[in-house]
Amino acid sequence: MPHNIFTMPFAKVYPLYVQKAERKGRTQAEVDQIIEWLTGYDAAGLQQQLDQQTDFTTFFAQAPAMNPNRTLIKGVVCGVRVEEIDDPLMQQIRWLDKLIDELAKGKAMEKIRRQG
Repeated sequence: MPHNIFTMPFAKVYPLYVQKAERKGRTQAEVDQIIEWLTGYDAAGLQQQLDQQTDFTTFFAQAPAMNPNRTLIKGVVCGVRVEEIDDPLMQQIRWLDKLIDELAKGKAMEKIRRQG
């Protein structure tokens, strides 16, 4: 049985990412930069996904260009090492969670975006 998050609209979780960042003095623009870096969506593409209430499965399936450096994202989210997650979709979701966590923890954007 698929995880509930797979069918959840990305637009439901996006404001939570923004709130988490803003509570720590970061911005919505930085959240968008992270999403764009990971998925290849531009601002218009991201807004379209939000407007269409696209679920996580579709959001990642339609991503224009998953960043090749995404495999450099390592660490723990919800007690699970992101690099050890077997399900490709869950791994993509957790990569995004990890990047948002790093932003909220004050990590520099260059480090978050894994400049190789």
